[in-house]
Amino acid sequence: MTEVRAAHVLAKPTGAICNLDCAYCFYLRKEDLYPGSTFRMDEGTLDAYLRQLVEAEPSPEVTVAWQGGEPTLMGVDFYRRAAEIGRRYLPPGKTIRWTMQTNGTRLDDEWCDLFLEHGYLVGLSLDGPRVMHDAYRVDGAGRGSFDRVMRAARLLSRRGVDTNVLTTVHRANGDHGLEVYRFLRDEVGARYLQLVPIVERVGPDGRTGSQVGEHVTDRSVLPEQWGRFLVEVFDEWVAHDVGEVFVLLFDWTLAAWLGVESPACIFRPTCGDALALEHNGDVYSCDHFVEPDHLLGNLAAIPLGDLAGSARQRAFGAHKESSLPRCCRACDVRFACHGECPKNRFVTTPDGEPGLNYLCAGFRTFFHHVDEPMRVMADLVKHGRPAAEVTAVLARREAARYARASRNEPCPCGSGRKLKHCHGL
Repeated sequence: MTEVRAAHVLAKPTGAICNLDCAYCFYLRKEDLYPGSTFRMDEGTLDAYLRQLVEAEPSPEVTVAWQGGEPTLMGVDFYRRAAEIGRRYLPPGKTIRWTMQTNGTRLDDEWCDLFLEHGYLVGLSLDGPRVMHDAYRVDGAGRGSFDRVMRAARLLSRRGVDTNVLTTVHRANGDHGLEVYRFLRDEVGARYLQLVPIVERVGPDGRTGSQVGEHVTDRSVLPEQWGRFLVEVFDEWVAHDVGEVFVLLFDWTLAAWLGVESPACIFRPTCGDALALEHNGDVYSCDHFVEPDHLLGNLAAIPLGDLAGSARQRAFGAHKESSLPRCCRACDVRFACHGECPKNRFVTTPDGEPGLNYLCAGFRTFFHHVDEPMRVMADLVKHGRPAAEVTAVLARREAARYARASRNEPCPCGSGRKLKHCHGL
């Protein structure tokens, strides 16, 4: 069997089936790939998946990541059975880390009992305050899901379940980065946040959900909007919350300034280590490329490790770097971005070359904006100091800049006004 290097599998036991009908969800259309299916992972597929995952994973910790669709539609007993099967195949010295991404609308105390018994990390999808969350996260009748998700957030917190909040950034909340962040931090009590930009391409047939088309829907976040959102969140975070609130994208960015490989495939030179497993055992190259052209095979016929290490999958991952446009190769923040995710690389560069990332302008704004604090944090970490000390370092530097400026010079805040008419008042 080919050994998997740092492989991560997003397993979808219900396929694309979900009890919500979120307007921007790219995965709902994947139901079309399996006409007539019951969309429920059977025990044979579950057994084969867990056995092969344990066998193929070279590290001591095996991560089982349930996604969807909505994975809670399988019911609690499915996951209890998964835990039994997982224990059966675990050799001495290995453990399983169970994770689940859920919309939260079906959670109750029984689910929390399961999460606590098996040490689950639960990702809860929440897009901000009510009006922003309910803009797109609705059920089949068009009703918002905010109240149900907030009830889940309170339940998970009260029961002490290890929880991350996943927030998608789209046209409805993209101009409100500070408001969204403060809501999640102060009202939800979130301490671990993942920010995901919504980029929803429109294909030639007018439908969404596949990686074709040069245009995006009006739900998609705008590139400049994405950059502003990240800057707003970062400025609040670096001034108050370093070491207390953890924003995954900021951690991934710091890795670049430290000169180490990013934990996230989107910021690595190549990708291909994150696979998607459908309910029937089909394995695809990536969660965002669950399409016939990227079907690697079925684990009932070919072991998961062989699929992950196949020449076809390696070529998929290498294409990210080999297809990088010339302007990206010469970019001063390439070390942090590497073109980001291939799913977003569908616009042309200023000189007409294909393959530029739709979000390029936003990422460039963000990476340039955070350069100084990232350098400070990287230096602190390299010297064995807590990254949280960056707040005090930046405050001292800011005070020194104002002290050095004369009243008739431009204000250090960057407003364009003289100091005496701005912060020098």
